[in-house]
Amino acid sequence: MREITLGSTGITVPQNGFGALPVQRVNEETAVKLLRKAYEGGMRFFDTARAYSDSEEKVGAAFEGIRENIYIATKTAAKTPEEFWKQLEISLKNLRTDYIDIYQFHCADQCYVPGDGTGMYEAMLEAKKQGKIRHIGITAHKIGVARESIGCGYYETLQFPFSYISTPQEIELVKECKEHNMGFIAMKGLAGGLINQSKPAMAFMTQFDNVIPIWGIQREKELDEWLSFMDETPRMDDEITAYIEKEKQELVGDFCRGCGYCMPCPAGIMINQCARMSLMLRRAPSKEWLTPQMQEEMKKIENCKHCGACIKKCPYELDTPALLEKNYDDYKKVLAGEVEV
Repeated sequence: MREITLGSTGITVPQNGFGALPVQRVNEETAVKLLRKAYEGGMRFFDTARAYSDSEEKVGAAFEGIRENIYIATKTAAKTPEEFWKQLEISLKNLRTDYIDIYQFHCADQCYVPGDGTGMYEAMLEAKKQGKIRHIGITAHKIGVARESIGCGYYETLQFPFSYISTPQEIELVKECKEHNMGFIAMKGLAGGLINQSKPAMAFMTQFDNVIPIWGIQREKELDEWLSFMDETPRMDDEITAYIEKEKQELVGDFCRGCGYCMPCPAGIMINQCARMSLMLRRAPSKEWLTPQMQEEMKKIENCKHCGACIKKCPYELDTPALLEKNYDDYKKVLAGEVEV
């Protein structure tokens, strides 16, 4: 089992972190069982956020009494210092703790720095001075914001999408973080569900000794896979390298990562699923995507207003309306039996 140190924070944890976004989709009893099993299996790093409905509360319930044995990272989507303090107090209450190990600006659309007029970084510093947080981090989807957060020297960790289909520019971020002694927290290690094999996903991560992946987990069988790698960690070899290269060829180009930051859609379209439907049909059991309910969701694409709101909000700068139309055309051909999946 490998251990990862998150840069200047000094936080050293086993190689797999627990991404607690998906536990908002299960009841508290199930969530607590999963989180405790993860702890018993060796996981020590747990990432959540105020934006994940009741995820923080479930993390708090799971680890009350053993708080000092784990590291908790959470996030604030606040845009003003007033909202920052409000969200911080709620997070502390939800997590049943008096401190947060890493407090992160969530999906930041700018890199907050001292003296920028927002007061946001100053709020982080004051919270750290008060002992309510121990380390300051930032999460981003835009590579420009990520680069700025590394170069400015004010952040101890960066959380960014990272997987074996990441671009060379995104891989360079990891190297830059290492050069700046900055921890790298890898979200979307399975590319929002497009990667469906855990072994190559894990093997890819082992190439980077400053990266802690936070795997999104909501089912026990998913957790069991990641825990099994604690003892027998997959490594890159010729077979896995060839598999990853084939995957990258299939997924190259513009595609929706399913992050959901384009939502909500004025026309009610479930963009984060519908804009990548062609890939999901071919990379996951197609029955799940051909139900009457999903057909109704796809049909909403006909109501697209072409308002451009999704384009402006997309961190990957995709032409989302065009992607929706392309995926809808393919979906209709699948339903008609004109195309096999």
